[in-house]
Amino acid sequence: MPRAGWLQRLTQGLRKTGASMATVFTGTRIDDDLYESLEAALLQADAGVKATQYLLHDLKQRVKEQKATDPAQVKALLAQALSELLQPLQQPLTIGAQQPTVIMVVGVNGAGKTTSIGKLTRHLADSGQTVLLAAADTFRAAAREQLAAWAHRNDAAAALHDARIDIVSQEGADPGAVCFDAVTAGRARGKDVVIVDTAGRLPTQLHLMEELKKIKRVTAKALDSAPHEVLLVVDGNTGQNALAQVKAFDEALGLTGLVVTKLDGTAKGGVLAAIALWGRERKGADGQPRPVPVYFIGVGEKLEDLETFDAREFAQALLG
Repeated sequence: MPRAGWLQRLTQGLRKTGASMATVFTGTRIDDDLYESLEAALLQADAGVKATQYLLHDLKQRVKEQKATDPAQVKALLAQALSELLQPLQQPLTIGAQQPTVIMVVGVNGAGKTTSIGKLTRHLADSGQTVLLAAADTFRAAAREQLAAWAHRNDAAAALHDARIDIVSQEGADPGAVCFDAVTAGRARGKDVVIVDTAGRLPTQLHLMEELKKIKRVTAKALDSAPHEVLLVVDGNTGQNALAQVKAFDEALGLTGLVVTKLDGTAKGGVLAAIALWGRERKGADGQPRPVPVYFIGVGEKLEDLETFDAREFAQALLG
């Protein structure tokens, strides 16, 4: 999909937030009422208290420095402030440094994990990557069928590059064993990417989170340094709960990236500002901020409804 068409769809998906933001700047004066209305709109957009306060403080500084006198100017300055806050989340998913690149995908039930894997597979196939899927959600039979269906739908795109999509699954088997076999098969078949689907779980289900840690350890036994990516799929409708999920899964597994789904009508989108602000506090081994990037965002159910995250585009769509 051309980028312009994508931006239009994203703007439509975030229209509720965009509409409420637009009304804030319809007046003629820059005063306390404007900032109060903006604060309310940001909170309603799920930005959260900390990110809202951060953006308001940043915006007031910009208004003062630019000597802005018109609410339309304030809106443009807010777009700048939001873009800069989100910018560290804009990083590409890189494939090829390892052979195969192993991607472990996690998330809560209903976030769109398996669907996102299907879309990610299409994205990789379109760029000529060969993919093997590991159906490690072994206790939900429908998960294996769903993954197989996505693989079949992607075969046409993969065939253009002579790169059939393989799938490794074992009914009722230990998820770790499936992952070990899949990574081993990916190496033997010369695949570029192995994507591991896992069972959905709440981060409060500690025994299930321990199982994810086990899957990660077993994957590393099949290939040193694997998994190379640990992606959390987050439902864009879950508001501040999305930030809680990011924190919990990161603490358990060390996340390397996010896929934000379902930004297509009811999502408010502001939680990405909260995730970006948290990312400034998340430190790497060198003590420097190490945000968790948003590799992709999704606005629908079709294979092509997944696109790379662009901070400026997202800020524009969010502000209508």
